[in-house]
Amino acid sequence: MGLGTARRYEAVRTEEEFAPLKQTVARFVELGGTVIDTSPTYGTAEAVTGRIVEELGVRDKVFLATKVSIQGREQGVAQIEKSFQDLRAQKIDLIAVHNLRDTETHLRTLRDLKAAGRIRYVGLTTSFERQYEEFEAVMRREQVDFIQVDYALDNRKTAERIIPLAKDRGMAVMLNLPFGRSRLFEAVRGKELPPWAAEFDAATWAQFFLKYLLGNEAVTCPAPGMAQARYVDDNLDAARGRLPDAAMRRRMEQFIDGL
Repeated sequence: MGLGTARRYEAVRTEEEFAPLKQTVARFVELGGTVIDTSPTYGTAEAVTGRIVEELGVRDKVFLATKVSIQGREQGVAQIEKSFQDLRAQKIDLIAVHNLRDTETHLRTLRDLKAAGRIRYVGLTTSFERQYEEFEAVMRREQVDFIQVDYALDNRKTAERIIPLAKDRGMAVMLNLPFGRSRLFEAVRGKELPPWAAEFDAATWAQFFLKYLLGNEAVTCPAPGMAQARYVDDNLDAARGRLPDAAMRRRMEQFIDGL
């Protein structure tokens, strides 16, 4: 289970805003979490992440993932170098071309950085259905280490072609928007978990939604946003215990589609 830094980490200006985020990451690492996903387009998120990781002294325990999201080679190189500075990192584990922006240009840069040992992995991201066709074409044309796509119990289109293709191509799969931009929580507001959720050890709605994703064997790492330590406890528990099998996952789909 990864930790996403969009939204809550984007506009941190005071120590009062910073403190709970540091507590969140500390709890995440304490419970065995490693992947922290960020981006230069997330406002202060990279700088906040870098400061937290340095102050906690956990760089060797976390997998830092960020993105390049700008037009042009020189601008891309400059943005990447600023990511190294903001993350306070000599080496970044994963940098992905964000939302297919100037993909071929940035892939060349990222592959050079990988060859030089400055990054470990190269990836691609999208969270827009309008990009799926192009995204799939790039996946077939280019060999990358990771993809990151939107996938949730009520948003399953990437599971039809893109995620299976990643498995076939040997690409790890990170997930963004695993709660469907909060749509899933809104759909079940005031509702009790169905009794059969206990069959795969889901004790909360967050675990119900995340276990559905983890039940897809091609999924490597969902990365829900977490800005409070209590959410870390809840979300990481989804990665423990039993996961739903194919038949149970179909039941979960029917359940959420019927709300």
